[in-house]
Amino acid sequence: MMEKMIFGRYIPGDSFVHKLDPRSKLVFVFLFIAIVFLANNAVTYAVILAFTLVTILLSRIRLYFLINGLKPILFLLIFTFLLHIFFTKEGDLLWKWQFIEVYEEGLRQGIFISIRFLVLVFVTSILTLTTSPISITDGMEVLLNPFKRFKLPVHELALMMSISLRFIPTLMDETDKILKAQMARGSDISTGSIKERIKAVVPLLIPLFVSAFKRAEDLAVAMEVRGYRGGEGRTRYRQLKWDWRDSLVIVTLGILALLLWWLRS
Repeated sequence: MMEKMIFGRYIPGDSFVHKLDPRSKLVFVFLFIAIVFLANNAVTYAVILAFTLVTILLSRIRLYFLINGLKPILFLLIFTFLLHIFFTKEGDLLWKWQFIEVYEEGLRQGIFISIRFLVLVFVTSILTLTTSPISITDGMEVLLNPFKRFKLPVHELALMMSISLRFIPTLMDETDKILKAQMARGSDISTGSIKERIKAVVPLLIPLFVSAFKRAEDLAVAMEVRGYRGGEGRTRYRQLKWDWRDSLVIVTLGILALLLWWLRS
């Protein structure tokens, strides 16, 4: 199961994206999420796809690895696609069978929304795959520093988000181990009626929650033993450095936004 879960994992490397400052990567992802919504026709979505593909190539993350990581959310992607196909009744009628009707605009919107969903998953996954949890914490804390004026616990929020990201693959790995242990005892959640499958999931969830709380308690004890008292008065061993690569990424993103605005319908 671990090889199918990409979100929250970190793969060390020496690519262009790996060398970027975590602050620039966080700003890039947040701005990219907003810029994607500028696309509204085939040309703009083609530009978005090309830009995402170039980003993947620069990160040196295998495209097959990213596509394989979509399996856990494949159902959501298919459901979103079918939702637009069957419930958007605009444009020319392309196909009809009994009460099921597929219109041109429904097919168009289904493809566009699916592409938008894919590029967002790819770009956010590249962030976690090329940035260590510690770097994400440091970058997020620096970016949120202005909110300290409003008594916002910036360090604690950044730490919680970083730990949450790190726990995703850990819990998936734990789920895989528990599932195999239950299957060795004769439990099977892949067959039977829906009611039987729900009953079979209960023995899986209970040890998973127990393991999650145990890991959280061990982490809290370890942090307390090491004298962790929050962000006040703490210094950083790793200093963040913004260089020409980071400025180039932000400028390129601005050019992409202007291009999409010019090409949109």
